[in-house]
Amino acid sequence: MAKLTKKQKKFCDEYLIDLNATQAAIRAGYSEKTARFIGAENLTKPNIQEYIQQRMNEREKRTEITQDMVLRELAKIAFLNGSDFAKVVTKPRKKMVWNDEIQEYEEKEVEEQFVEIIDTDLLPDDKKAAIVSIKETKHGIVVETCDKLKALELIGRHLGMFKDKIELSGQVNNPFDELSVEELKKLIVDED
Repeated sequence: MAKLTKKQKKFCDEYLIDLNATQAAIRAGYSEKTARFIGAENLTKPNIQEYIQQRMNEREKRTEITQDMVLRELAKIAFLNGSDFAKVVTKPRKKMVWNDEIQEYEEKEVEEQFVEIIDTDLLPDDKKAAIVSIKETKHGIVVETCDKLKALELIGRHLGMFKDKIELSGQVNNPFDELSVEELKKLIVDED
């Protein structure tokens, strides 16, 4: 790996904080005017890419948090069903019902549906992991789970399933528009 300059190393270290190349370039000491350009260019350099990947691998080992672990947790949320926590059951129940023939109430057995909450001790750990809270309200028990759609979106983005299409229109005020390629290269060299 080619040796990094102090400024490039600082850029890499700053980039690993929030993965924002422009802000990393500014914090590393590059000019705010050229930070966006320099940040994007730095990320294309093989020695910088290699250093960033090495640091990310070290962080993964240090924290013991891997992409696979995060994906497994997201999958627990994304693929759960409401029926994992509650079910609708039909049960017979005695009830006082008006009888038109005899003009009075009489006790009858009727079939009624009820919501039955699954005992949390019976839930597997992967289902428990998706529960945010369990509350008892005046209307009954409420089981809140993590956001299933958000989990599916994050998994889909990781897998490259969604391609965001952005349309832009308008005028761009580019302060470097009038500069030649040689002048732009000189700016870059001056920044390093």
